[in-house]
Amino acid sequence: MQTTWKGTISFGLVSIPVHLYSATQEHDVPLHQVHAKDGGRVRMKRYCEREEREVPYAEIAKGYESPDGRTVTLTDEDLADLPLPSKKIIDVLAFVDAGEIDPLMFSKAYYVGVADKAAAKPYALLRDALTESGQIAVTKIALRTRESPAVLRVHDGTLVLQTCIWPDEVRSAAGIAPEEEVTVRPQELKMARSLMETLSEDFDLAQLHDDYQQALQQVIEARLQGVELPHEEEPGEAPDNVIDLMEALRSSLREAKGSRRGHPGEPAEDAGAAAAGPEAAKPAPRKRAAAPRKPAATRTGAGSGTRTAAGRSTAGRTAATKTTAKSTAKTTAKSTAKSTAKATAGARAGTRKSAAPRKAS
Repeated sequence: MQTTWKGTISFGLVSIPVHLYSATQEHDVPLHQVHAKDGGRVRMKRYCEREEREVPYAEIAKGYESPDGRTVTLTDEDLADLPLPSKKIIDVLAFVDAGEIDPLMFSKAYYVGVADKAAAKPYALLRDALTESGQIAVTKIALRTRESPAVLRVHDGTLVLQTCIWPDEVRSAAGIAPEEEVTVRPQELKMARSLMETLSEDFDLAQLHDDYQQALQQVIEARLQGVELPHEEEPGEAPDNVIDLMEALRSSLREAKGSRRGHPGEPAEDAGAAAAGPEAAKPAPRKRAAAPRKPAATRTGAGSGTRTAAGRSTAGRTAATKTTAKSTAKTTAKSTAKSTAKATAGARAGTRKSAAPRKAS
């Protein structure tokens, strides 16, 4: 990783030469400004308003405009010469419990690595002391053109420097939350706590996925291949008015319990019944109805059991044949009576031959 800062951690009389490395990076798909008509890249030119010409980067400095319109120019040398001890030294000012710093104050994180082998032991000393105490170290650091409060903490056995914003950079939350008095009933609070307990789990942010970046990548790949993506319907908006808070909580609790059992939206008892397995819901008569089909598959085998099953099956076919013959004789026209009689006679002859094994049994 590229080194972001080089300096020393001052821990009492102990000095630890260290390097800082950026601990985070964005995974966003890189996009550029282009001309929509032809896809040409759009470049921003540095233009001087007074001279009305483009200015090279080497001639650019920073400036401050005073309320009366005057401009103070500051070069990189002016900024580099500012008398700040925190430019090269991370001086530990205090040790506090981790919960004393509001996460709202945190800004950017940097991994802290040793600058040489001699720094390994004091580095491990500070790391282990912070781990055992459960505390964090409060300090300050100047990075580039900004000095910030910071904390030193431990993450996965590595020291991390987390820069913070200054307290006066935090905006007030006044007027954001509802200002009118709202009464929350005890049963509503109890139901909300039950829902929270149902959804409580050991959570890892790695379980979440950036759906926006994935969808954007799919659009880019489709355009590269010259195909159109199907337009999916946008999800409906959640209702912005809650009519019955208790009913909404009950429904949420039922859905949460159902999804934990693998059946989203079902009550817990329904989910439990469904989890009993397919055998519990299978009707018993189906098992008895399937029994006569097994002997039919073994008609070629020897044994009295096989002959008996075959005889019963033949008798059933004989009865069905007689019934069909009578019904056909009544409803068929006279012109087809002779052919029906022949078919009936043939069926009866086949029945007498098939019924012979029944007499033997």
